[in-house]
Amino acid sequence: MDFKDYYAVLGVSESASPEEIKKSYRKLARKYHPDVSTEDDASEKFKDLGEAYEVLKDPEKRAEYDQLRKYGARPDGSFQPPPGWQSASGFGGGGYTEADARQFSDFFEEIFGGRRGAGGFSGSEFGAGAGGFRQSVRMRGEDVHARLPLFLEEVFNGCEKQVSFTVHEADEHGRIVARQKTLKVKIPAGMREGQHLRLKGQGSPGIGGGEPGDLLIEVELAPHPLFSVEGRDIVVTIPVTPWEAALGATITVPTVGSKVNVKVPKGSSSGRKLRLKGKGLPGKHPGDQMVIIQIVMPEQHSAEALKLYEQLAEAEKGFDPRSKLHL
Repeated sequence: MDFKDYYAVLGVSESASPEEIKKSYRKLARKYHPDVSTEDDASEKFKDLGEAYEVLKDPEKRAEYDQLRKYGARPDGSFQPPPGWQSASGFGGGGYTEADARQFSDFFEEIFGGRRGAGGFSGSEFGAGAGGFRQSVRMRGEDVHARLPLFLEEVFNGCEKQVSFTVHEADEHGRIVARQKTLKVKIPAGMREGQHLRLKGQGSPGIGGGEPGDLLIEVELAPHPLFSVEGRDIVVTIPVTPWEAALGATITVPTVGSKVNVKVPKGSSSGRKLRLKGKGLPGKHPGDQMVIIQIVMPEQHSAEALKLYEQLAEAEKGFDPRSKLHL
């Protein structure tokens, strides 16, 4: 039997959200509806779209399909369900009937119950019904991926967070079911955006005594009102006045969780970077904090200040900041 890739039929990735799946189905269904399409194979494509959507729109059936896609699809494009596998959901629970199912492919029937009672994968073939699956097949559980949003302060100091995720496991009847799992996880200080924390054995349970998969937690960094992060370096833009930039000054600069005094060198321009060694993300090789100077002007000037600017313009009239533009 040929394997049907429902994700490819709908033109979505295997990580697509329910909204993305629904949107793609509606778009393609309009395109290939037999009443409006002039393509020769429109009816067949329309049928395939309906079949794919019936499975992927239902979280339970999608979870079953993902397991069989992983373990039953062969490199040559054929399909063979694992021995003893039984669907956790028959036709009755998913919003469609046996009559509906007859409109779909043999592949669909094989997975979701159309042939299971008539010579598909019965207990007599493996000696113990669905339990025979667990006894005869040994599979490692799948790894589970979870994203964990964190504030910069949590990444900087380390923290303990509660993480919820879904694992897939075989129940007492050998059916693949989804289960919610929650763990308290200790996040070490200094983790970066996109970095993964692997918790061995905390993924989906193995089948037939196989070892469990791992939980992979990907760190997501929430936007911060003051700081940004580049690798292990923390970046902050600090406004200074024209006279502080011209004459030099000592100013107070925030770091994560504290403040430090920083000397602005005399004659600094906007965009100049000052490095605070070791003030970035902690680690074996701590990052630095980069302070970017931004010269800002008062919104209004006094008459006296304007006169001083006129004197400055006269005194520095030989300076042309646009000389390199060759205007």
